[in-house]
Amino acid sequence: MSEDRTKVSAIEDGRFRLLIDAVIDYAIYMIDPDGVITSWNAGARRFKGYEEAEILGEHFSRFYTDEDRRAGLPQRTLDTALDEGRFEGEGWQVRKDGTHFWSHVVIDPIFDPSGTLLGFAKITRDLTDRRVAEEILKQSEQQFRLLVQSVTDYAIYMLSPDGRVSNWNLGAQRIKGYSPEEVIGQHFSMFYTPEDREAREPQRTLDIAKREGRFENKGWRMRKDGTRFLAHVIVDPIWGDTGTLLGFAKITRDITDVTHAQQVLEQTREALFQAQKMQAIGQLSGGIAHDFNNLLTVILGNLEIVRKRVTDNPKITRLIDNATQGALRGVSLTQRMLAFARRQELKSEPVRIPALVEGISGLLRSSLGPSVKIETRFPEDLEPVLADLNQLELAVLNLATNARDAMPNGGTISFSARNREVADSAASSLAPGSYVCLSIADTGEGMDETTLVSAMDPFFTTKGVGKGTGLGLSMVHGFIEQLGGRFILKSQKDHGTTAELWLPVATGDSPVKPVAKAPAVTGPGLRVLVVDDDSLVLTSTCLLLEDLGHRVISAPCGARALELFNSQSQIDLVITDMAMPQMSGAQLANAIRSMRPDVPIILATGYAERLEGFAAHLPRLSKPFTQLNLVEVIALAMK
Repeated sequence: MSEDRTKVSAIEDGRFRLLIDAVIDYAIYMIDPDGVITSWNAGARRFKGYEEAEILGEHFSRFYTDEDRRAGLPQRTLDTALDEGRFEGEGWQVRKDGTHFWSHVVIDPIFDPSGTLLGFAKITRDLTDRRVAEEILKQSEQQFRLLVQSVTDYAIYMLSPDGRVSNWNLGAQRIKGYSPEEVIGQHFSMFYTPEDREAREPQRTLDIAKREGRFENKGWRMRKDGTRFLAHVIVDPIWGDTGTLLGFAKITRDITDVTHAQQVLEQTREALFQAQKMQAIGQLSGGIAHDFNNLLTVILGNLEIVRKRVTDNPKITRLIDNATQGALRGVSLTQRMLAFARRQELKSEPVRIPALVEGISGLLRSSLGPSVKIETRFPEDLEPVLADLNQLELAVLNLATNARDAMPNGGTISFSARNREVADSAASSLAPGSYVCLSIADTGEGMDETTLVSAMDPFFTTKGVGKGTGLGLSMVHGFIEQLGGRFILKSQKDHGTTAELWLPVATGDSPVKPVAKAPAVTGPGLRVLVVDDDSLVLTSTCLLLEDLGHRVISAPCGARALELFNSQSQIDLVITDMAMPQMSGAQLANAIRSMRPDVPIILATGYAERLEGFAAHLPRLSKPFTQLNLVEVIALAMK
């Protein structure tokens, strides 16, 4: 029986030895109480490199690095196993070829039934690949952590599943103002505005991120100091391998400055577009006004001649007078268009604002009616401005009338002015210098933003059909710009409107252009060369001159005029249109002056062109003109 038991035990020992020897992923071997190797399996041969014959009887410390041997680590592992019943650890070990591998080691003491120590069972596993992977992962995590921590333009941090801050980078600290100690563990809703927290916006953010896999939005956030900033926010849910929600990654960028810069850019683009539009409309208006002035010159000239010749028929006379009044209304319209286009002829002189308003006070009171109260507030030291007195009066009357129309139930119009200095042209669009700001404020209905933007556009009006041309404000704008000033409208719905006229101060050397008295009318009999490319205007001018008793020679262009001037030695006066193709009136005048400097020349024009040289000092005949205008300008030219 004992023999059978021995045989069975021997068989089991053999099977156990075969099992251990078959394991190749683990080095399983025995060492005696002194650390000498007494057994060796296939796994030990595979990753330690020793054959059984080479290693049996050797001390197991040879698998340890020189540093670990000098530190007594092999013996400590055995002592720990004896003291604690087991040793387990990880560290570098050495193969036969001298290469190192990272190992996981388990050492168990082996005792016989009597408690005597027989040795130790040592199991070693090669974890080099796992170690390398862990090191790579660790380095990657460290690099990522350093990257995130070094970013200062973005707040990058993690949230727990319930929305509490779990880490905090430098960007978050810079943008939001909190140190990590102040914010980690706090709920991220602390960064939201009170109104957003009340609307449960933080929870909605997390819900959308979980449901849709991402949340992105712009909104106002709070800094530690209580100030607000416009933020671009991205929230991504972080899921574990098992599908468990680990938390959220949140990235916030402060876009306040970027948004403001974008708004400024859009405003600048809009201002540029508006300026280009106004310039284009101004050029169009100036061109149209010029053409209309030519037509009105023909109409008024012919009506004037017909009026002289039908004085014995009252009905026809009345018809002619009505037609003349209609044409004069057209003249007023073209003058407004020229004012908007900044092409009207201005006679600048020093003007005192208080005296101007006082001078038209009677007209203001009669125009505004009894329900409108007028107030004036002018400082005693108010400087005179450089302006065309008549045009400035017209502008003030125009603005006062608009103010009256905005107060159907009556109200107050206040006239005030103050001296102002402009140092920075970029900030005000005015040239540096001294200005007087004339303000005309009413207590009327005011304008909304949409109406205010379009208020100075030509032909824009809020009045009923037939109650306004829509050129009043645009005329004021063009007139003030032509003076070198600026026209500003300020208004709010139900809070009235204020019109500001910024006018340049008249300096001590400002030119004063007194109104010249008409010289004595020169008698008839002059030989006049008339030049105009518009055949109707040419004919009308010739008829008016012939009606005055002058002899007229006409030319449709500058080149033909020069031919006639060379062939006619008895020409006493030249009247030429300014705007002509190929050769302008100024060029023709220069050519004639070079041949005969003593011949008087008159320039006829539909708007105020900028002239240089001697042409700038020639007498002007503004279109449309009457026969009396012709008489006066001829007398001035012939003196």
